[in-house]
Amino acid sequence: MNRQRFTSVWDAIEDTPEAAENMRLRSVLMTALKSHLARTEMSQAQAARLLGVTQPRVSDLMRGKINLFALDALVNMAAAAGLHIEMRVTEAT
Repeated sequence: MNRQRFTSVWDAIEDTPEAAENMRLRSVLMTALKSHLARTEMSQAQAARLLGVTQPRVSDLMRGKINLFALDALVNMAAAAGLHIEMRVTEAT
């Protein structure tokens, strides 16, 4: 049996390196948003108003439904929440 090793779970489940990187970035943003909302102890309705989305959309975020969120939507939500996003680009290994 050939055991293949992957750098991340996204590399293992996505078809291309580009898709894996996109999913990795989305997961980082979703985790940051979920942590921020949990720390502030706001309701989903309050979070929806802050983020400029609907309460069901916040519910999807909190439940980790990553496939429902594009990267740009998560960036917009993070900015609306008052989070600062920094990007670092390095050579792939």
